[in-house]
Amino acid sequence: MNFKKTAICAASMLMLTFVSGCGADPVEQVPNAVVGENAFIITLYPDVAPITCKNFQKLVKEGFYNGLTFHRVMDDFMAQGGDPSGNGTGGSENTIKGEFKSNGVNNTLSHTRGVVSMARSNDKNSASSQFFICYVDKCAEWLDGDYAAFGEVKEGMEVVDSFLKVERTMSMTGEVSVPTSPIIMDKVWMIEKDEEGHPRVEVMMQPIPVSEEQPEEDAAQADESAE
Repeated sequence: MNFKKTAICAASMLMLTFVSGCGADPVEQVPNAVVGENAFIITLYPDVAPITCKNFQKLVKEGFYNGLTFHRVMDDFMAQGGDPSGNGTGGSENTIKGEFKSNGVNNTLSHTRGVVSMARSNDKNSASSQFFICYVDKCAEWLDGDYAAFGEVKEGMEVVDSFLKVERTMSMTGEVSVPTSPIIMDKVWMIEKDEEGHPRVEVMMQPIPVSEEQPEEDAAQADESAE
């Protein structure tokens, strides 16, 4: 399982200047969520990872994620996105402190299904804009203590699951994870806080390019007619 734990790091994420803050103050939030067929909602937990949440909100409010993709999708693991380069090598202008146990931060949010966390390189303070969403509870065994979990998909996880239906090819590191058609975040914006006061983000996807697999019955009929 060490491969999966290490592989969550962006392949060659740009090493930029470390900052503990995140720049501009929050802008006015959109008052209501409108969860469509291709949308999901992330609840953020600033009490667990304040630096990470502030950075993520800043990027959302700047429109940074609009039009970016989920460039890495792995069965029984996670979906990773938020790279302006689209291939795992890029990031935003600033990097932030890694808020996790092995970096001196008591982050209590476990990497279970639906939890959102930050991707990084081997440098513990290299996270910037790339994030990932866990597909399985077992991610906790591989990632807890070494990656900054900061939120959770509370609505629309089925949309994130649909990424797994997109045809994928092998990456340079030998994992079947690279979508052959782009999985695009159309618009990402802040919505009203939840009942407990947690900030929330809505991610509206463009139509998911699900691969059309031929049903087994139809495939058998096609084989018979070809004989």
